[in-house]
Amino acid sequence: MEAKGTTLFDRTFRDSEGNIVIIQMPPNLPILVGIGAIILQFVLPSGKLQTGADLIAYGALFTWAWLELFEGVNYFRRALGLVALVTLVALKLRLY
Repeated sequence: MEAKGTTLFDRTFRDSEGNIVIIQMPPNLPILVGIGAIILQFVLPSGKLQTGADLIAYGALFTWAWLELFEGVNYFRRALGLVALVTLVALKLRLY
């Protein structure tokens, strides 16, 4: 049984300290690496370097989504991880 006074809103948007958590500042390392690699893809010429940046971006964003899904501080963050993970896999399957 859950603690008295804990609502669905609390479980969805609050962390263990009672703070509402939707975004995290500063962002964690995997998402920074992923965004950096995506930006790098736009400046690199087509070829092996761009493919490498794509793999790094995918791996970093997949790692971020996985961590959010299983270690997110609330239901919102875990749902965000699930949506990101499904989207990443769907986009990668559609491209190949």
